[in-house]
Amino acid sequence: MRQTATDYAAMKEDGLLRFARQGDHEAFRAIMQRFNQRLFRVARAVVSNDDEAEDVLQEAYLKAFAAIAGFRGESGLATWLTAITLNEARGRLRRRRPTTSLDVMEETGVRVIPFPGLAEIPDPEAEALRSEVRGLLEKAIDALPDDFRIVFMLRDVEGFSVEETAAQLDINSQTVRTRLFRARKCLRQELAAKLAGGVDGVFSFMGARCTRIANRVLARLSASAPPG
Repeated sequence: MRQTATDYAAMKEDGLLRFARQGDHEAFRAIMQRFNQRLFRVARAVVSNDDEAEDVLQEAYLKAFAAIAGFRGESGLATWLTAITLNEARGRLRRRRPTTSLDVMEETGVRVIPFPGLAEIPDPEAEALRSEVRGLLEKAIDALPDDFRIVFMLRDVEGFSVEETAAQLDINSQTVRTRLFRARKCLRQELAAKLAGGVDGVFSFMGARCTRIANRVLARLSASAPPG
Protein backbone atom coordinates (compact mmCIF):
# COMPACT_ATOMS: atom_id res chain seq x y z
CA MET A 1 0.00 0.00 0.00
CA ARG A 2 1.33 3.40 -1.05
CA GLN A 3 2.06 5.80 1.78
CA THR A 4 0.57 9.28 1.45
CA ALA A 5 3.13 12.09 1.60
CA THR A 6 2.91 14.20 4.75
CA ASP A 7 1.49 17.66 4.06
CA TYR A 8 3.54 19.74 6.48
CA ALA A 9 2.33 23.07 5.09
CA ALA A 10 -1.30 22.30 6.00
CA MET A 11 -0.47 20.74 9.35
CA LYS A 12 -1.65 22.35 12.58
CA GLU A 13 0.92 23.68 14.99
CA ASP A 14 0.75 20.78 17.45
CA GLY A 15 1.37 18.31 14.64
CA LEU A 16 4.34 20.25 13.34
CA LEU A 17 5.77 20.44 16.83
CA ARG A 18 5.39 16.69 17.28
CA PHE A 19 7.43 16.02 14.13
CA ALA A 20 9.94 18.78 14.91
CA ARG A 21 10.61 17.34 18.37
CA GLN A 22 11.53 14.09 16.62
CA GLY A 23 14.13 15.95 14.56
CA ASP A 24 12.13 15.95 11.31
CA HIS A 25 13.81 18.48 9.03
CA GLU A 26 10.77 18.89 6.81
CA ALA A 27 8.81 19.95 9.87
CA PHE A 28 11.57 22.47 10.60
CA ARG A 29 11.27 23.74 7.03
CA ALA A 30 7.50 24.14 7.36
CA ILE A 31 7.91 26.06 10.62
CA MET A 32 10.40 28.42 8.99
CA GLN A 33 8.19 29.00 5.98
CA ARG A 34 5.25 29.70 8.25
CA PHE A 35 7.06 32.26 10.45
CA ASN A 36 9.83 33.69 8.25
CA GLN A 37 7.97 36.86 7.31
CA ARG A 38 7.09 37.81 10.88
CA LEU A 39 10.46 36.96 12.36
CA PHE A 40 12.43 38.68 9.61
CA ARG A 41 10.48 41.87 10.23
CA VAL A 42 11.12 41.60 13.95
CA ALA A 43 14.85 41.04 13.44
CA ARG A 44 15.11 43.85 10.92
CA ALA A 45 13.28 46.24 13.21
CA VAL A 46 16.15 45.78 15.67
CA VAL A 47 19.23 45.61 13.41
CA SER A 48 18.01 47.82 10.50
CA ASN A 49 19.80 45.82 7.83
CA ASP A 50 18.50 43.08 5.51
CA ASP A 51 21.63 40.91 5.50
CA GLU A 52 22.13 41.15 9.23
CA ALA A 53 18.45 40.39 9.82
CA GLU A 54 18.84 37.20 7.77
CA ASP A 55 21.85 36.22 9.90
CA VAL A 56 19.84 36.87 13.05
CA LEU A 57 16.99 34.76 11.73
CA GLN A 58 19.29 31.88 10.86
CA GLU A 59 20.93 31.84 14.29
CA ALA A 60 17.57 32.19 16.04
CA TYR A 61 16.18 29.18 14.19
CA LEU A 62 19.23 27.09 14.98
CA LYS A 63 18.88 27.92 18.68
CA ALA A 64 15.14 27.24 18.57
CA PHE A 65 15.46 23.87 16.86
CA ALA A 66 18.23 22.84 19.26
CA ALA A 67 15.86 23.55 22.15
CA ILE A 68 12.53 22.54 20.62
CA ALA A 69 12.34 19.22 22.45
CA GLY A 70 12.00 21.19 25.68
CA PHE A 71 9.41 23.63 24.36
CA ARG A 72 6.16 22.96 26.23
CA GLY A 73 3.92 25.13 24.09
CA GLU A 74 2.60 27.29 26.91
CA SER A 75 3.12 30.55 25.02
CA GLY A 76 2.51 29.42 21.44
CA LEU A 77 5.17 28.73 18.83
CA ALA A 78 5.03 32.22 17.27
CA THR A 79 5.56 33.91 20.63
CA TRP A 80 8.42 31.58 21.55
CA LEU A 81 10.19 32.07 18.21
CA THR A 82 9.68 35.84 18.36
CA ALA A 83 11.29 35.98 21.81
CA ILE A 84 14.31 33.99 20.59
CA THR A 85 14.65 36.22 17.52
CA LEU A 86 14.43 39.38 19.61
CA ASN A 87 17.09 38.10 22.01
CA GLU A 88 19.41 37.20 19.15
CA ALA A 89 18.90 40.55 17.40
CA ARG A 90 19.39 42.56 20.58
CA GLY A 91 22.51 40.62 21.47
CA ARG A 92 23.94 41.37 18.06
CA LEU A 93 23.04 45.04 18.42
CA ARG A 94 24.72 45.24 21.83
CA ARG A 95 27.89 43.78 20.37
CA ARG A 96 27.76 46.19 17.44
CA ARG A 97 27.21 49.49 19.26
CA PRO A 98 26.13 50.89 22.63
CA THR A 99 22.41 51.39 23.08
CA THR A 100 20.79 54.79 23.51
CA SER A 101 18.05 55.13 26.07
CA LEU A 102 14.73 56.82 25.39
CA ASP A 103 15.64 59.49 27.94
CA VAL A 104 18.74 60.41 25.96
CA MET A 105 16.80 60.46 22.69
CA GLU A 106 14.16 62.73 24.11
CA GLU A 107 16.77 65.06 25.61
CA THR A 108 18.41 65.40 22.19
CA GLY A 109 15.14 66.36 20.56
CA VAL A 110 13.61 63.47 18.60
CA ARG A 111 11.02 65.05 16.31
CA VAL A 112 7.48 63.96 17.02
CA ILE A 113 4.85 64.74 14.42
CA PRO A 114 1.20 63.68 13.88
CA PHE A 115 0.32 60.55 11.90
CA PRO A 116 -2.97 60.09 10.03
CA GLY A 117 -4.80 56.92 9.12
CA LEU A 118 -3.47 55.12 6.05
CA ALA A 119 -5.61 56.26 3.13
CA GLU A 120 -6.75 54.28 0.11
CA ILE A 121 -5.88 55.79 -3.26
CA PRO A 122 -8.67 55.06 -5.79
CA ASP A 123 -6.35 55.26 -8.78
CA PRO A 124 -5.63 52.75 -11.59
CA GLU A 125 -1.93 53.17 -10.82
CA ALA A 126 -2.41 52.64 -7.10
CA GLU A 127 -0.50 49.37 -6.96
CA ALA A 128 2.60 50.86 -8.59
CA LEU A 129 2.36 53.80 -6.22
CA ARG A 130 2.02 51.49 -3.22
CA SER A 131 5.23 49.73 -4.25
CA GLU A 132 7.08 53.05 -4.39
CA VAL A 133 5.58 54.21 -1.11
CA ARG A 134 6.52 50.95 0.63
CA GLY A 135 10.14 51.76 -0.18
CA LEU A 136 9.75 55.24 1.28
CA LEU A 137 8.04 53.83 4.34
CA GLU A 138 10.76 51.26 4.91
CA LYS A 139 13.37 54.04 4.91
CA ALA A 140 11.27 56.11 7.30
CA ILE A 141 10.82 53.15 9.65
CA ASP A 142 14.57 52.52 9.60
CA ALA A 143 15.10 56.13 10.72
CA LEU A 144 12.90 55.75 13.81
CA PRO A 145 14.60 55.50 17.22
CA ASP A 146 15.22 51.85 18.08
CA ASP A 147 12.61 51.57 20.82
CA PHE A 148 9.93 53.20 18.66
CA ARG A 149 10.77 51.10 15.58
CA ILE A 150 10.35 47.69 17.22
CA VAL A 151 7.02 48.69 18.77
CA PHE A 152 5.78 50.04 15.43
CA MET A 153 6.85 46.86 13.64
CA LEU A 154 5.17 44.55 16.14
CA ARG A 155 1.94 46.56 16.49
CA ASP A 156 1.26 48.18 13.11
CA VAL A 157 3.04 45.83 10.72
CA GLU A 158 2.68 42.42 12.38
CA GLY A 159 -0.56 43.13 14.23
CA PHE A 160 0.53 42.11 17.73
CA SER A 161 -1.84 43.27 20.45
CA VAL A 162 -0.68 45.84 23.01
CA GLU A 163 -0.42 43.08 25.60
CA GLU A 164 1.55 40.73 23.31
CA THR A 165 3.95 43.53 22.39
CA ALA A 166 4.44 44.45 26.03
CA ALA A 167 5.19 40.83 26.92
CA GLN A 168 7.66 40.38 24.05
CA LEU A 169 9.56 43.56 24.91
CA ASP A 170 9.24 43.26 28.70
CA ILE A 171 7.66 46.69 29.05
CA ASN A 172 4.24 47.77 30.32
CA SER A 173 1.20 48.33 28.11
CA GLN A 174 1.20 52.09 28.56
CA THR A 175 4.79 52.27 27.36
CA VAL A 176 3.78 50.33 24.24
CA ARG A 177 0.97 52.82 23.57
CA THR A 178 3.24 55.80 24.14
CA ARG A 179 6.02 54.51 21.89
CA LEU A 180 3.58 53.60 19.14
CA PHE A 181 1.98 57.04 19.33
CA ARG A 182 5.39 58.69 19.06
CA ALA A 183 6.52 56.37 16.25
CA ARG A 184 3.45 57.28 14.23
CA LYS A 185 4.09 60.95 14.87
CA CYS A 186 7.67 60.61 13.68
CA LEU A 187 6.46 59.16 10.37
CA ARG A 188 3.72 61.60 9.43
CA GLN A 189 5.43 64.67 8.04
CA GLU A 190 7.42 62.85 5.37
CA LEU A 191 4.77 60.29 4.41
CA ALA A 192 1.28 61.68 5.00
CA ALA A 193 0.66 62.63 1.37
CA LYS A 194 2.09 59.43 -0.08
CA LEU A 195 0.98 56.50 2.07
CA ALA A 196 -1.34 54.17 0.18
CA GLY A 197 -2.99 50.94 1.15
CA GLY A 198 -1.23 50.19 4.42
CA VAL A 199 2.04 48.60 5.50
CA ASP A 200 1.36 44.91 4.87
CA GLY A 201 4.00 44.64 2.17
CA VAL A 202 6.99 46.23 3.85
CA PHE A 203 10.17 44.22 4.49
CA SER A 204 8.82 41.31 2.48
CA PHE A 205 10.53 37.98 3.14
CA MET A 206 8.67 35.56 0.93
CA GLY A 207 9.55 33.45 -2.14
CA ALA A 208 13.24 32.91 -2.85
CA ARG A 209 14.41 34.69 0.30
CA CYS A 210 12.17 32.52 2.47
CA THR A 211 13.44 29.36 0.75
CA ARG A 212 17.07 30.47 1.05
CA ILE A 213 16.99 30.92 4.82
CA ALA A 214 15.20 27.58 5.28
CA ASN A 215 17.81 25.79 3.13
CA ARG A 216 20.69 27.38 5.03
CA VAL A 217 19.32 26.41 8.42
CA LEU A 218 18.59 22.84 7.33
CA ALA A 219 22.07 22.49 5.80
CA ARG A 220 23.65 23.58 9.08
CA LEU A 221 21.42 21.24 11.05
CA SER A 222 22.41 18.34 8.79
CA ALA A 223 26.11 19.20 9.05
CA SER A 224 25.97 19.26 12.84
CA ALA A 225 23.92 16.07 13.23
CA PRO A 226 25.74 13.01 14.57
CA PRO A 227 26.25 10.19 12.03
CA GLY A 228 23.24 7.88 11.90
